[in-house]
Amino acid sequence: MEKRKALQDAEVAGKTVEKGLLIVHTGSGKGKSTAAFGLALRMLGRGHRVGVVQFIKGAWHTAERDALALFGAQVSWHTMGEGFTWETQDLARDIAAATRAWQKALELMADPAFGLVILDELNIALRYGYLDLAAVIAALRSRRASLHVVVTGRNAKSGLIEAADLVTEMTLVKHHFAAGVKAQPGIEF
Repeated sequence: MEKRKALQDAEVAGKTVEKGLLIVHTGSGKGKSTAAFGLALRMLGRGHRVGVVQFIKGAWHTAERDALALFGAQVSWHTMGEGFTWETQDLARDIAAATRAWQKALELMADPAFGLVILDELNIALRYGYLDLAAVIAALRSRRASLHVVVTGRNAKSGLIEAADLVTEMTLVKHHFAAGVKAQPGIEF
């Protein structure tokens, strides 16, 4: 263990760069948004402000929004979506909602008061072409150096993955929905 500790200490000492990270949570498994909200709690615990823009979600009232609202002005939450894409059945309306959400995201990212901005389900908006991928990546790359941004949602585009500093893919191994168990308060919302 002494050798292991020496190796670990040397590796950690060699990491000297500090910067805002672009983090992508993607994959078919559950937990992408949940992981992002865990990071929100960490940032809040360190005294940083957190901004949240939800690109798709909108129909369900979520408990995480209520919990983070207890932090008052430290959290700026914007549910901009109109629900699952298969519910709206209106492409023009979906594009308009995503465009409004992206404008809010740009506003939050430009505000130096925020340490973390979560772009919840942005990957879905990009997957369906509601927003221009190249423009989104350019804006994320040109954000201020200290800002951390988390992008969630299935099917992250390869260009976004390439631009990211950290990408985690949640893999579906087993899901209770397949066994007929419905979405439950405190677990899914």
